[in-house]
Amino acid sequence: MTTMLEGCTPWPEVFVDRYWAVGHWRGNTLDNLLRGWSLEYGPRTALVHGDTRLTYANLNRRVDRMAAGFRLRGLRPGQRVVVQLPNVPECVLSVFALMRVGAVPVLCPVTHRAAEVSHVVRVTEAVGYVGPSTYQGFDHRAMAADIAAQGPFLRRVFTLANPGGGASPFGGGLSTDPSGCHYFPLGSIDAPPERARAQSADQVAFFLLSGDTGTAPRLVPRTHNDYAYQARAAAELVSLTEHDVYLAAQPAAFNFAFGGPGIVGTLSVGGAVVLADDQERTTSACLATIERERVTLTSVESATARRWLDLLPTSQADLSSLRLVQIGGAPLDLPTAERVGPELGCRLQQVFGTAEGLLTLTRPTDPDETVLTTQGRPLSPDDEIRIVGIDGEDVPDGEPGELLGRGPYTVRGYYRAPDHNARSFTADGYFRTGALARRTPDGNIVVTGRA
Repeated sequence: MTTMLEGCTPWPEVFVDRYWAVGHWRGNTLDNLLRGWSLEYGPRTALVHGDTRLTYANLNRRVDRMAAGFRLRGLRPGQRVVVQLPNVPECVLSVFALMRVGAVPVLCPVTHRAAEVSHVVRVTEAVGYVGPSTYQGFDHRAMAADIAAQGPFLRRVFTLANPGGGASPFGGGLSTDPSGCHYFPLGSIDAPPERARAQSADQVAFFLLSGDTGTAPRLVPRTHNDYAYQARAAAELVSLTEHDVYLAAQPAAFNFAFGGPGIVGTLSVGGAVVLADDQERTTSACLATIERERVTLTSVESATARRWLDLLPTSQADLSSLRLVQIGGAPLDLPTAERVGPELGCRLQQVFGTAEGLLTLTRPTDPDETVLTTQGRPLSPDDEIRIVGIDGEDVPDGEPGELLGRGPYTVRGYYRAPDHNARSFTADGYFRTGALARRTPDGNIVVTGRA
């Protein structure tokens, strides 16, 4: 078995054997899966953003060329690269291209600033940064330049000129600053594809950031095996097919939007992914996008769902294509939950999830009461959950306690964070979610707040 990246906590061998034996883990890397999807669904639409439309064949070709371009600019297998882009096609392209190089993308929300980004660069020893030049008035390239000047790691900055416009402090082409950091327009990262390299699906595919607030987010290492399984299982749970259109209304850097089933799950079945700009998602423009692209499925936080419901009377958008809206984040209050079906004209799915893994979801076939009042059951039959009191002992069903979980897509530790791991994971590998929850007699989870 391949050793995980140093600084990561592997699953114990007995669990690895079990997850392989039952077929959860299948040994294929995410970037190689994309190759297969491009062959299977070639002419179908894969990505939509505004007027931009990419077929599966085109998406894979561009990932191939971008991967070769990254290699040409000096990126090597195992190196970490922070990706901080809004929901634009280049975000998906960059993540898959870096994985194809064998580099490890670190998915960072575009709203994070120098405090968080410099911490992430320092912990991962990231050699590269992919971001906008400026976005919503913030100068990402200047931030990257400051971080590069402070430390020995960041030496390649790839910037996308388009999302926010604005002049760059280092000119339009390749440039180098006094710290020795090289700057490249992301659009120039293009070269003839090279032969595919063999890579291990046991390895870390990318890092997500922990969802807790603060200036020091923890790094969550997701492997190809565990993430491919999560996205595939979530796609199966909602009966996703090539006829579905998924609206990524949350940032792609979030686990929910990237693979719950999200972007990866939709691509796995040949559906279309519509990327909604960060500025759009709480406005009627998002509802207009649902009408224009005939969106069938989306995932939003509870606050966004309330905003959409309040916008409905004035939007005039035809939302009849929607069949399912997944709502996660803060627990959904009952009055809002009761509005979703009648007002949006689709099925509600409540979800609890973390970047670290564990997903609980209501099922499309669940009774209305379950869908309206719970966050459902774990995604996988091999998810193990406990609800414990402050003494660490399991509490009876119906009693509140902290939700703990372990399973085939829930990590066993943060990256290079032994102190956090001692607090956040039990000795036998359960992740302490920090969520206060109770279990109903029929096995559904009700999340009530933070522990």
